[in-house]
Amino acid sequence: QVQLVESGGGLVQAGGSLRVSCAASGRTFSNYNTGWFRQAPGKEREFVAAISRSGGTTSYADSVKGRFTISRDNAKNTVYLQMNSLKPEDTAIYYCTADLIYYNRVAERWRYWGKGTLVTVSS
Repeated sequence: QVQLVESGGGLVQAGGSLRVSCAASGRTFSNYNTGWFRQAPGKEREFVAAISRSGGTTSYADSVKGRFTISRDNAKNTVYLQMNSLKPEDTAIYYCTADLIYYNRVAERWRYWGKGTLVTVSS
């Protein structure tokens, strides 16, 4: 198993930036693909970004491409999501996820999840 803990959420004005982090347990963190999903009130959990085990491959939702950057530091067992040019519609709880094999956009296919961190973007 792997345990995931998100941090770094908060309140930011539209156009601003924020970086959220996901700390993972274990010495085998580099074996896991990781990603970020988000969920706004009354909406389905949606894909945001993913990064492969080695960091060599990344994927982004069209809604965040060019604004968000996913990265990872396997030595620190941490994955990051740098969010720039934030919009009010980015407001959501952001969840970190990990899987030994899966790397895609269907939330139900990812095995491990954190508890989430809230990002609020004011207009």
